Amino acid sequence: MELGYLGYSEDLERFRTENDLTDFEVGRVTQEHKERYVVRTEKNEYEAEITGNMRFSAESRQDFPAVGDWVALTVCDSDFAIIHKIFPRKTILERQAVAKFGESQIIAANIDYVFITNAVDRDFNINRIERYLTICNSAKAEPIVLLTKTDLIPESELNKIISDTKNRLKNILIIPISNQTKSGYDKFTSTLQKGKTYCFLGSSGVGKSSLINNLTGKEVLKTFGISTNTGKGRHTTTHRELVVLENGSILIDNPGMREIGIADTTGGLEITFDSIIKLSQDCKFSDCTHTVEKGCAVIDAVEKEIIDKDTYKNYLKMEREKIHYQSSVYEKRKKDKAFGKMVNEVMKIKKKSK
Repeated sequence: MELGYLGYSEDLERFRTENDLTDFEVGRVTQEHKERYVVRTEKNEYEAEITGNMRFSAESRQDFPAVGDWVALTVCDSDFAIIHKIFPRKTILERQAVAKFGESQIIAANIDYVFITNAVDRDFNINRIERYLTICNSAKAEPIVLLTKTDLIPESELNKIISDTKNRLKNILIIPISNQTKSGYDKFTSTLQKGKTYCFLGSSGVGKSSLINNLTGKEVLKTFGISTNTGKGRHTTTHRELVVLENGSILIDNPGMREIGIADTTGGLEITFDSIIKLSQDCKFSDCTHTVEKGCAVIDAVEKEIIDKDTYKNYLKMEREKIHYQSSVYEKRKKDKAFGKMVNEVMKIKKKSK
């Protein structure tokens, strides 16, 4: 398979040449299993690990490869390779790392489009979709909303969900789709372009893996459906995986996410809630929190139903999360700096004692 079919570009080749990496093989990470990877090159597919130097010098998980990354590697034998360097990332989809203070987790790298996938038959939640939108907007990846399992609810209920979603999510492509009847497949497949990388985001059991299996015509990803005990999706995808379709488009499936913490430092929240941000410029006070202040243009718009009340509440909640995350990052850096200073002092004392 030529590297172009995996999304390789002239910019990546230029980086390779300018950084003296021409003696290395080039490949794209297609699977991630903790600190072991599967990398596809022009000639083969390899299990891979990073060098000891990359592991030692890494300051966070951001410095480790992720699915979608382009890497320089050396091939050790017929099925094993060592990763030496990660190429610059065009985009990074990330969220707050679960239960890790002030850290983010890379979902996937070098993504062009994101399919935000939500089943309409259960647990439908526009607030959650807005969270995914914020992740996409932070990464500057274009979002497309897939409303799946449309065959499982009455048409009248589906029409209301579509209407409500369009009212909340302005200027976003929304595609209702069914993996059983194939309704919506023509519109969905028309969005898939050769050489572009698409990532699926959504909860477990919403049909992401089934959709990819239908597109490939074979079961490349396992599916288990919905738990009869809880009525919730089971984690059918246990790791991130990259699949190349016959038309040359590249799909990345992800494990279902129940926690979608916002790690927004690049304006994703402002893009998702741009109507609120624009109105905030007319607030009486420049430091308005849009919660209790008199003369708040946002509160006024909510009361006049210009801004959807649920959108407003979701914005406030996510803004609080963003502030908490940023303060957590600051505190973590402060502790890391203090620890580094302590280590340096200890090393100086040891050096003097010798």
